[in-house]
Amino acid sequence: MSRRRQRPGARDLHGILLLDKPLGMSSNKALQVALGMLRAAKGGHTGALDPLATGLLPLCFGEATKIAGTLLGSRKAYLAECQLGVTTTTADREGEVLSQRSVPELDEAMTEAALATLRGRIVQVPPVYSALKQDGEPLYLRARRGEDVQVPPREVEVYRLELIARTADTLTLEVECGSGTYIRSLAVDLGERLGCGAHLTALRRLWVEPFREPAMVTLDQLRDAAEQGDEVLDRLVLPMAAGLADLPALHLDPDASQAVSQGRQIDWPGQALRERTAAFASDGRLLALVDCDELGRVRILRGFNLPVPPGKA
Repeated sequence: MSRRRQRPGARDLHGILLLDKPLGMSSNKALQVALGMLRAAKGGHTGALDPLATGLLPLCFGEATKIAGTLLGSRKAYLAECQLGVTTTTADREGEVLSQRSVPELDEAMTEAALATLRGRIVQVPPVYSALKQDGEPLYLRARRGEDVQVPPREVEVYRLELIARTADTLTLEVECGSGTYIRSLAVDLGERLGCGAHLTALRRLWVEPFREPAMVTLDQLRDAAEQGDEVLDRLVLPMAAGLADLPALHLDPDASQAVSQGRQIDWPGQALRERTAAFASDGRLLALVDCDELGRVRILRGFNLPVPPGKA
């Protein structure tokens, strides 16, 4: 989701900030605060974290907002804490209690058997209190009005689901999953498989591809940097190309760079690529997302208008 800010002193800033979203703040609010401190003219986040959640929220600014959808569809990892024996209306600790059941005495084998059913390609029902839309309206608004909200199940991918720690009535899990997976729904489904119900009590996003070992920046760190001036502040913003680091790279000569910057298809013999590729100009700028057929014909999927690096003009 993007937000354009027309404020005095706004500047064209292009890049990605790996924000450590604080507890209790919505993703949109975190974006607005970061936009203000960076004085960026345009920005967006790459998929909302609930206010209950903390951790990695990549924020894209300027031309980098064009790849926000790429990051939104990437693998993600979370650390999640589940409370057993209690279900809630929102599937997390912020909701009203729906049911309370005794928690069985769980051993490692019982817990692992339940976790195993939630790995791989699975079907889950997203929470009714979610930002998913039906008929153009977020589900949580309809749920708050007391409407009977029916959420269709959907397939998601859970690549890894491991037990990290447990007590008599809590489980701490590490989850690696694909886009669209609701950790709250995983907690609910796990509770049902264990026969006692469950809800999510804490959630932290650890990483989002390609940022598997992210150097996250807190809002306090961003505020401190802003007080020291733009030069210090901008060191916290990664170049746009960092968000495409997992893609193959195509480095163009000056003639091909000019053609791609003008939106023209080019031939690049020897580059029989059949996947998305990051194309770079001869001056080092990220020019476009492209693909290439078996004949070496390069087609532009999305072009970028980044400024020429200093000394390259």
